[in-house]
Amino acid sequence: MSDPTIAAAAAGRADRRRWIALVVVCLAMLMNALDASIVNVALPAIQDSLDFSQSNLTWVVDAYLIAFGSFLLLAGRLGDLVGRKKVFLTGVALFTLASLICAIAPNQATLIAGRFGQGLGGAVSTSVIMAIVVTEFPIPAERTRAMGAYMMVTLAGGSLGLLAGGVLTQAVSWHWIFLINLPIGVATFALGVVLIEENEGLGLGGGVDVTGSLLVTLSLLVGIYAIVMAAGHGWLSAHTLGYGGVSVVLLVAFFVVEARRKNPIMPLRILRLRSLVGSSVVRGCLFIGMQVLFFFGALYLQQVRGYSPLRTGFAFLPVTLVVAGLSVGVVGRLLNRFGPLPVLLPGLVASLVGLLLLARVDEHSGYATGMLPALVILGTGMACATVPLLSVAMADVPRADAGLASGIVNVSIWLSSSVGLAVVSSVAASRTKSLEGHGHAAASALVSGYHLGYLIGAGCVVAALVTFFAILLGPARALSPAAISRRAAASAVTIPEPAGPATARPQTAAPAEAIARDA
Repeated sequence: MSDPTIAAAAAGRADRRRWIALVVVCLAMLMNALDASIVNVALPAIQDSLDFSQSNLTWVVDAYLIAFGSFLLLAGRLGDLVGRKKVFLTGVALFTLASLICAIAPNQATLIAGRFGQGLGGAVSTSVIMAIVVTEFPIPAERTRAMGAYMMVTLAGGSLGLLAGGVLTQAVSWHWIFLINLPIGVATFALGVVLIEENEGLGLGGGVDVTGSLLVTLSLLVGIYAIVMAAGHGWLSAHTLGYGGVSVVLLVAFFVVEARRKNPIMPLRILRLRSLVGSSVVRGCLFIGMQVLFFFGALYLQQVRGYSPLRTGFAFLPVTLVVAGLSVGVVGRLLNRFGPLPVLLPGLVASLVGLLLLARVDEHSGYATGMLPALVILGTGMACATVPLLSVAMADVPRADAGLASGIVNVSIWLSSSVGLAVVSSVAASRTKSLEGHGHAAASALVSGYHLGYLIGAGCVVAALVTFFAILLGPARALSPAAISRRAAASAVTIPEPAGPATARPQTAAPAEAIARDA
């Protein structure tokens, strides 16, 4: 066999490995995305089985949220330092073990502890997934396809969780919403060991920024605790303001420490990347709208239209199908051909239109004529917006900081979704309570509260559009194929012949740094 043939075969094997490795990390992301919503459907069954009070039942959700949001940044940076494969596999193992603990939990304390473990494992694995995708797929066209698959799983996991939760709870028992993670987790870990390549971490030779790590983790932990508890204590209560103030003080101390450290856990230079910070803001506003869709949509279908949990899950299936169909194929091709700007902007507009349509659905609207068109438009908008946002976010990030950037991307999604939904749901509930106090029918008051929630979500998408034009328009234009071609031509250099007549023949060479930057 000739050398070119051997090289081609080796290249083919490496290419297959990368795409299978993408499936592996997407499986881990699917577990995390499913777990964020699958438990909600099973809460009544869990409450009856383990004798939870209504106040204690919230900890089944809150324990996961607190752990997940608190460790994203730290875990992402650890991936840069010690290796993303190690961090990813550790997260998958923790999540799988915690799922087993949840499934066999004999009492409330064990289940809550298991949920905290799931949140920790989910944060550790999720924090480095985007970095793994970026480093495994350096070629822009392939990276776009990989990011499309990643976002498809992220977006579709929420609606699939509602469906899976309804099926498993009604057909078997609530224990199976956790047991289903075991075969997925074991397979993901085993395949990850074989298929994911380890990056050469920056190392711990310069010491570990223990102070910075503790400050940022404690800041997030205390702040997220204040957020998830605000619904019970009130947003202006001493409890919420006190813990929120402590979180802010810890965060300020973290930035002061990072500015003075030679080996900070989060180099502040990364916050100077307009593409990363701007896309995080836009993404955060957009995901508030997505959370509003799932939260108020599920409440509307069950409390107003009388749908069962299983039927509610099927009602959201069109969102999953639209996102899946567009993210993997159509959006990727459009992005590679035209760049992010012509895809991202219509996606934001479509998301806005979908939320405004939902604000017109009342207690008498039919699903097919009222809710379904809005779901299809919203699914289209989210698919068209999220993949370009990821491309823009990671475009200027140095490879050595990809894990940290991945953590920032995930924190922007998580914090905005959690805080935004908590505020919007509180405002909507106040609206409903006020209308009921003035004699409105229960269904009409509920729908009016949901309408206000959708309108606030639409306002968040408007904020995303404003941020896009103010911050991201330039970076998005810079990633268009035409702009990349112009930069490549401008970076060509003239190399004279070492000897010969006075007139040298020009030769062009595109520096590797320019190619890597454009990728």
